[in-house]
Amino acid sequence: MSIHEEALTAYERNYKNEFTIGRVITEYKHIYRVLTENGELLCELSGRFRFNSYSHEDYPAVGDWVVLTPRNAEGKGTLHAVLPRKSKFSRLKAGSEPGQQIIAVNVDYIFIVLSLNLDFNLRRLERYLISVWESGASPIIILNKADLCDSLDQKLGQLEAVTFGVPSIVMSALQKEGHQKIFDYLVEGKTGVFTGSSGVGKSTLINALLGQEIQKTGSIRFDDDKGKHATTHRELFALPNGAFIIDIPGMREFGLWDAEEGLTESFKDIEEMAGSCYYNDCQHKEEPGCAVLSAIDTGVLEEGRLKNFQKLQREKEYLERKTNKSRQIAEKNKYKKLNKELKNNPYKKR
Repeated sequence: MSIHEEALTAYERNYKNEFTIGRVITEYKHIYRVLTENGELLCELSGRFRFNSYSHEDYPAVGDWVVLTPRNAEGKGTLHAVLPRKSKFSRLKAGSEPGQQIIAVNVDYIFIVLSLNLDFNLRRLERYLISVWESGASPIIILNKADLCDSLDQKLGQLEAVTFGVPSIVMSALQKEGHQKIFDYLVEGKTGVFTGSSGVGKSTLINALLGQEIQKTGSIRFDDDKGKHATTHRELFALPNGAFIIDIPGMREFGLWDAEEGLTESFKDIEEMAGSCYYNDCQHKEEPGCAVLSAIDTGVLEEGRLKNFQKLQREKEYLERKTNKSRQIAEKNKYKKLNKELKNNPYKKR
């Protein structure tokens, strides 16, 4: 197993003499399947781990390096800690209260899979790219179902206008054409995660990379080219060449969690144009001397891209307001939990 340097250093400094190291393959509601040097173990969290975990981010996620006490004869183990992460791919969890849903951690590449049929959606791609730039991993765009596309050159041109040199791979997973180019990135020791909407062909692609039928594939609703969920949970797979891939369920909604740096990186063309606006606080709506609106009038910038940028900005600002309130509540609950523990354990008062 190839572990990144920061996690290995933490393990050798704090845990090596007492615990074993492993990597989380799958999560089942706080029960984890973990890959170790001696095989896979089904692991639970230690009591101390549970007590010291205050948010979803504190718990293990697929791709995490963890320290554990193995019970090899039983095929089980106990998890004690999560080692430092080098990347974290997240989205806003569903529900009325804001919170983070971790999709995958410790990945080198995030492969954003688009379908070259009616599911080719640049506005959704812009949303994905924001979260990828925030994650610490590198984005790669997979254009799947090339066999169903009659306007490839046109779509490649549209793609380049919003991705600014992000690598892309054109392929057909069903025809098993083009997917070998992914191995230019997924070399030994590297990890990639595949994300995208339902029905874009992620599971078919992963089966092609693995060389065997492991993931179920879903059919397409022909009335709207939308797909069914084939993958139902997150799972890490080892490739024959020593690389790893993580498959995740298709996502019909992708709310932004962290967006500050990612928004700037994904829309750097608009940010650069805004520097030439007459007013420093230009909102790019009706102001005279707006360089961004001028770029739309001359065809340099697509109006839909500006509208999506403004929509995502509003979404980020709203989330920041909601998150500040949620953090105050979480901090209050944290100290309630600590005070309760102190009352129940008088030795900790000393």
